[in-house]
Formats: sequence, structure tokens, C-alpha cells
Amino acid sequence: MTLNRTLLLAAVLAAPLALPASAEAKPKADRTIAAVDTDSDGTIDLAETKAAAGAVFDKLEKDADGTLDAKELQGRVSRKDMKQADPDNDGTLDKNEYLALVEARFKLADPDNDGTLDAKEMRTPAGKALARLLK
Repeated sequence: MTLNRTLLLAAVLAAPLALPASAEAKPKADRTIAAVDTDSDGTIDLAETKAAAGAVFDKLEKDADGTLDAKELQGRVSRKDMKQADPDNDGTLDKNEYLALVEARFKLADPDNDGTLDAKEMRTPAGKALARLLK
């Protein structure tokens, strides 16, 4: 076997190893939509989003006090956003405050105001901020 053929064969065999593991998986935005899209229309609406966020709240709320503190939020919300989302200034978010934050982020991620988010909208900074609240 010539050197060129050997190099070509090595390159062909190594090519799959060069791909990141996520290259074969759906992009994050598509995975978020698939996880939240209960009617399988390829987009998520506010009701689907709030239902998913409510389940996330319940999963994160470990100490059974009905609120999420910074530790329970695990970096999903910046200090600035936490302060804005916490109208009673108790340093925690109850479920209604959490869902209000989700709704605000949903609206920011929906610039065409059609009431749904597609994968393109979920890939924006606003969509990514929303996605952090849904996982």
C-alpha cells in the first residue's frame, strides 16, 4: 500500500472520531422544543412552556418551602434577573414568580409575537435564557 493510500485510509477511518458527540444529536433548541412540545406541531406555545416550567419548579424545589432560592435555581437566573423577578424581595421565587419570569422570557424570545417559538427563536439569546428555565 502506498503512503498516500495509507494516509487516506487513516483519514477516512478517523473522520467519525473527529465529530463531536453532539453532531449526531439534535441541536439544543430542537431538543428543548421536542421536550416541551406536547402537541407535536414543531413549536412551543406559552401554555406548553409554562406547564414544562411548572414541572421544573417542582423538581428543583427540594426543601418543600414552596420557593426556589439561588442554590435551588442552580445558576438558571442571574442575580439581576432574580431581583427583577422577585417583587416581594424575599430572595426567593415562588411558583407564580417563577412562571411570570418564564412568561417574560417567552415574550422576549417571540419577536414576531405569533405566540409560538420555533427552533430559530430558541437559538437566540432570549430563547437560550428561556431554555435555562425549562431544564
